[in-house]
Amino acid sequence: MSRTLRFAAALTAAFALTSCSNGDADTEASAGATDQIEVVDAWVKAGDENMTSAFGIISHSQSEPIVITSVTSDKSETVEMHEMVMGTDGTMSMQEISGGFTIEPEEELVLEPGGHHLMLVGLTEPVIAGDAVTFVVTLDDGSTFEFEAIGKEYTGANETYHDSQ
Repeated sequence: MSRTLRFAAALTAAFALTSCSNGDADTEASAGATDQIEVVDAWVKAGDENMTSAFGIISHSQSEPIVITSVTSDKSETVEMHEMVMGTDGTMSMQEISGGFTIEPEEELVLEPGGHHLMLVGLTEPVIAGDAVTFVVTLDDGSTFEFEAIGKEYTGANETYHDSQ
């Protein structure tokens, strides 16, 4: 069951690991169990290649953990949930996280360059700075919520994939 989220932009927050100011896209659910979930500082790296990344902070005020099991976007064929891991050569690289993202009660999931993030794979059209990109998040209980993230120019977030073999 999808819940409509409110979207508000206030261009004042500086996002972690960036040297420039990024917009502040605050979003929260409007009713039901997902009304206790909030997404702030949501943004997507602008790009026209096959892939790009999305970042932000997801928090909730529920009494039990929530588990994000899948994410979709209007700009890509698939969205993967990624984590950063240390490779055998001592360098950090990204890999798809197994089991999704778990957010404990009263805590937050920080999606940031060099850390956990959403990877949009198979872009269906370029993400241009200023574009609003819609995401639909599914939780392990089957509930869903939406949020929007704003496309931004960013030269970082060029991580490599972890070779799991």
